[in-house]
Amino acid sequence: MAQDTGPPVCPGNLTTRTLAPGCPAGTFATMTPSTPSAAQATRALAARRWRIAAALTACMVFVYFGFIALVAYDAPLLATLVQDGLSLGIVLGALVIVAAWVLTFVYVRWANTVYDPALQALRDHHRAESTGGR
Repeated sequence: MAQDTGPPVCPGNLTTRTLAPGCPAGTFATMTPSTPSAAQATRALAARRWRIAAALTACMVFVYFGFIALVAYDAPLLATLVQDGLSLGIVLGALVIVAAWVLTFVYVRWANTVYDPALQALRDHHRAESTGGR
């Protein structure tokens, strides 16, 4: 029975997020002796996740509070009819909701394609290290 080996891996440095020369795109770095300790690599990965989350949160705050500022300071603009029965305020309010969906999709996509495989590589390295490579 074939065992699932997960995503393709290639030697690299998890801290600098660089792969060894000749690694194809879409592979994930594994720990090598030239990389820092597993604890440092885990901290670097957590910091990267925090930066992504903070950037996406900042985008959502900008969109939401931009809309709220328009409601507070330029209500006549939002009352402009785009077509009969549909104001600009309704359209922009719906776009705020769509922006939340899009930003959530961006984070989930990043987490599934980058964060989760890198975290799994760290787990696999830790397991291999703790079992003595067995």
